[in-house]
Amino acid sequence: MIHHLSLPAQNPRDVTDVLAELFGGTVTGFGSYPNSFIVWAGDDAGTALEVYPVGTEMLPQPGAGQAQFRHHPSATGFTATHAAVSMERSEADILVLAHREGWRAIRLSRGWNDVIEFWIENRMMLELMTPAMAQDYMREAQRLKPRGAG
Repeated sequence: MIHHLSLPAQNPRDVTDVLAELFGGTVTGFGSYPNSFIVWAGDDAGTALEVYPVGTEMLPQPGAGQAQFRHHPSATGFTATHAAVSMERSEADILVLAHREGWRAIRLSRGWNDVIEFWIENRMMLELMTPAMAQDYMREAQRLKPRGAG
């Protein structure tokens, strides 16, 4: 289970406000790096999305220290990193919100299930799944589960 994921954004606060609306969540600051915020979905798993300014890089600290941050000013914000996220929202709700923000959102097939490609600031993709889409995804995930796996 993934409890949180970090995303890049040109305008982290604006993005976290939109994601909070989408997830029905709460925004808090994130003290580890300036101009960074977290959207808490408010679910039982503690799901959260951390949003950092585009160009933020995390790197390991030598020794026993925690991850360090630095800024890479020429970063574009495009990335192959993405997440499939299920939510209790309708396809229409998702598409209206994306349209309001000027962000690309389109329903597409991924084979055994559909997703809505939701492009944050038209750079970072989340694959959003309505309850029906998530049900199709989970049916296939259970089919592919190794025998004897809990």
